Amino acid sequence: MITSQIKKVIVLFGTRPEAIKLAPVIFELKNNANFETIVVSSSQHTDLLKPFLQIFNIQVDYDLQVMTDNQTPNSVCAKVLQGLDTIFAKEKPDVILVQGDTTTAFAGAFAGFNRKIKVGHVEAGLRSGNLYSPFPEEANRRLVTQIADFHFAATNKNCEVLKREGIGENKVFLTGNTVVDALHFVLNHSKPSEKIAKLLENTRNFKRILLTTHRRESFGDKMSGNLLQLKEFVSQQTDTCLIFPVHPNPNVRKITNEILANCERVYLLEPLDYIDFTALMKESWLITSDSGGVQEEAPSLGKPLLVLRENTERPEAIESGVAKLVGENSLLEMLNANYIDESWITSVKQVPNPFGDGNAAKRIVEVLKRN
Repeated sequence: MITSQIKKVIVLFGTRPEAIKLAPVIFELKNNANFETIVVSSSQHTDLLKPFLQIFNIQVDYDLQVMTDNQTPNSVCAKVLQGLDTIFAKEKPDVILVQGDTTTAFAGAFAGFNRKIKVGHVEAGLRSGNLYSPFPEEANRRLVTQIADFHFAATNKNCEVLKREGIGENKVFLTGNTVVDALHFVLNHSKPSEKIAKLLENTRNFKRILLTTHRRESFGDKMSGNLLQLKEFVSQQTDTCLIFPVHPNPNVRKITNEILANCERVYLLEPLDYIDFTALMKESWLITSDSGGVQEEAPSLGKPLLVLRENTERPEAIESGVAKLVGENSLLEMLNANYIDESWITSVKQVPNPFGDGNAAKRIVEVLKRN
């Protein structure tokens, strides 16, 4: 039975991927008279987060400002727990929504549990099978599962995982992934900046490879190996170029400057807002990334993806044929093989999106309205 009582919902995010995926949910909540919506940012990301919030016209009601140089997951968790407890005491929300698998998401769910506030988990049911990869995300999402009251799963496979782990069917809801909603919004309501439009114009005769890499388990030899192989490939294949928006983490910046600075046809960019990044994805020949979110965005845009990881919690991208795991394989060999034979790259355009139809946020809000 649908209740007419207004529910107070806190929506928590701390990183840009969280904000991207929660923006459509915030929009739906704020346009529904059944809800009072309070937006809280942990600012686990700062420079990456603010431009995106402006794009979607999201106003932050509380900013926990947890970001410090070389912060650890433990320090982020402690600050989020402490900051949210003060907000909970003041606002007395009915529900807190968290997204994905960040330390902010786990801390938010745990803080809600400690106050007996219902927890909604957006993008529930992802599993890599290895507790330490990705780290600490795999542990975070498993822990949130034990706490959540509403499990908003993007795919049937995610639903099956949750049910196998003992989550009742009445708590699991198939919604699709909200990143598809966000992508549709961006593609329909925006155009790239002058800087990125100029870059696309200057590289129009090249096969563009878009790179993102920033995960903790990629730091060190693994990242340097990937960058060296990409450098070699671009130097050998003169009709290709590499575009790399470099993450601000000093572990990424240092090794990138050592390997890729001043290389011909390699474009090292500052972090991009979501409009510009989407534009680059849309116009790329191939994407290489260790990002979880990019594994959902690539199928949404019909773009081939080489996943720079040993495993993935998004097997739908692999099974659909849009993505391939690099794993123990040689990245250089995979790049060369698909350069010589482009049948896979061409075929990806025809693959149906395994992550939904762009109506995930509406489904999430309907569930909250009914329960």
